[in-house]
Amino acid sequence: MKQSSLVVVPAFALALAGVVVPPLSAADGSITGTVKATGLSSNADAVVYVQETKEAPPAAGSASMDQRKMQFIPHVLPVVVGTTVKFLNSDPTPHNVFSPDFEKYNLGTWPQGQTKDHTFSQCAKFPCVYTQLCRVHPEMEGFVVVLPNPHFAVSDKEGRFEIKGVPPGSYTIGVWHAKLKAAPKPVTVEAGKAASADFTLAR
Repeated sequence: MKQSSLVVVPAFALALAGVVVPPLSAADGSITGTVKATGLSSNADAVVYVQETKEAPPAAGSASMDQRKMQFIPHVLPVVVGTTVKFLNSDPTPHNVFSPDFEKYNLGTWPQGQTKDHTFSQCAKFPCVYTQLCRVHPEMEGFVVVLPNPHFAVSDKEGRFEIKGVPPGSYTIGVWHAKLKAAPKPVTVEAGKAASADFTLAR
């Protein structure tokens, strides 16, 4: 499925990850910008998101996270609360998926070509970040970032992002990164126009 893009995880890239992309309207605007990850060689994998909207909660959807070449792919997967994530094992060796966060879960260990699901329906305060680990291969690590609405994106290597399909209005934009942080920023979106927000992440 698809979701609003960031990496510029453009819509088609999110679709490959199985995230849902809401339909765009000519009355909507967008939020673009850059993320600078201070001290790191890449600016990728920061999740930029609209903290709250007046829209009705989106319908539950699905998304996918693969285990391929001994990595969780995508490394960071943002989803809307209520989303069911399918964890696929594409490697010839068995993999496990578990998370020590919030309600905690262990989906077990399974062979190549099989999937296990988990629905991310609980979140007291957004974002809820679930670290994904493998008991068979402790060096593997990924993240599922649970958010309240579909207006988010994931920064690319250069730090660029774009959140499309944002209704006009004033918002607070937050950013999450596995190692760094930055304060939220206000932004005003106008119909058919692109607002901008840049972040410098630091420890």
